Amino acid sequence: MSDPSPLIAELPAGAIPGIALVVKVKRRTARMRACSEMDAKAKLCAGHLKRWFTAPVAVTTEFGAELYRCEKCHTIYLPHPEEQPRTGTLSW
Repeated sequence: MSDPSPLIAELPAGAIPGIALVVKVKRRTARMRACSEMDAKAKLCAGHLKRWFTAPVAVTTEFGAELYRCEKCHTIYLPHPEEQPRTGTLSW
């Protein structure tokens, strides 16, 4: 079975200020809410994907303003291309 969200980039340690780990950048699948990253023992991370509002400027200029990040392994996810962007304000 192939990974549903292919790897887009792998940022080296120290590329993002404040994070000293190797960070992967992947694309979300439709309605994806949990991380699909596997560790060395093939264990699924399954951390919640949260909207990353405090992303560094270098990351937002390279990948865009709407980013999601896993709360456990800090993998960065780009939004699904067919879903509507969630950057607007709520309307009542």
